[in-house]
Amino acid sequence: MVLLLSLSAFAAAQDSAIEPRNFNSETQEKRYRALISELRCTVCQNEPIESSNAPLAADLREQVYNQLLEGRADFEIRQYMRDRYGDFVLYNPPFAGHTLILWVGPIILLLIGLITGGVMIRRRRRMLAERNSDTPS
Repeated sequence: MVLLLSLSAFAAAQDSAIEPRNFNSETQEKRYRALISELRCTVCQNEPIESSNAPLAADLREQVYNQLLEGRADFEIRQYMRDRYGDFVLYNPPFAGHTLILWVGPIILLLIGLITGGVMIRRRRRMLAERNSDTPS
């Protein structure tokens, strides 16, 4: 039983391993690791291509690797991915008109929550004050 469990754990680890790559320098490998950690797998739920087992993620890792070997800059690789897959592929989409809700939305929701909470607290205090003033002492 223990042997079966250890073999299944080994097989799972082999499935999730990222393809081995040969780089010209340690800097190139660091750039590769940084890029694949900041690009989102478009078929997975909020998972970077670095850890995704989806076939598309493997293709994206291959594209990043090939473009690095071709000498492209990080921004060029990000732009290529963005042009091909849209802003969703980036964990930090650019600040633009069509992504404005992504950047401003959380602030607006926080303000709405604070205002709603403040209004509810005031109403509750007013109701308690009215109850206390209505009761004879």
